[in-house]
Amino acid sequence: MAKDREKKNAKAPKAAETAAEETVEAVEEAASETEAQPSEQAGAQADGSVTFTREEFEQAKAEIERLREQAEASKKAADEAVLDAQRLQAEFANFRKRNASIRADSMDDGIRDTIKALLPVLDNFERAFMNSDDSPFAKGMEQIQKQLIAALEKCGMEELEAEGQFDPTLHEVVMQDTESDAEAGTITAVLQKGYRVKGRVIRHTMVKVKA
Repeated sequence: MAKDREKKNAKAPKAAETAAEETVEAVEEAASETEAQPSEQAGAQADGSVTFTREEFEQAKAEIERLREQAEASKKAADEAVLDAQRLQAEFANFRKRNASIRADSMDDGIRDTIKALLPVLDNFERAFMNSDDSPFAKGMEQIQKQLIAALEKCGMEELEAEGQFDPTLHEVVMQDTESDAEAGTITAVLQKGYRVKGRVIRHTMVKVKA
């Protein structure tokens, strides 16, 4: 429906402009046909030509001038209508782009909120496997964890890097290491994993850093 309406809006000014141009052509043709010298008395001549009185000639000129002005006004109106249609098309295109961007951002925010709500489940899996055995049950739970992580990764989830130097944009220091021989500011342990979704951090990695 919107596309049909947009096509109609684009065609209407074009039709008006075409009509105006045709009117100007008709006026100019009429002017050329009435440029014969007027006579004192109108009538048909022997050779088939037609003469006009001075009064008729002046009336014809005035009418032609009026039609010319009307045609020029119609063309000007058509040009303005074309500009208005182009402006409306541009505004509508921008409106659709803004709506598409807002809709995409809203969907991404919803995905981030959903994944953030599931992070405690991933944490509990991690804690459970710290003391798990090699029983069939433990292996089955491990498969479930992998499936969950794979599904979340398809939605844009990524685990944050937690090696090397501390990065305040990715990590949160919760403990300081005073015993390690590592360089100051180096991450020596990960206490809780952090994640980003579609380029935005939804939870910083909790780390232990060399003081």
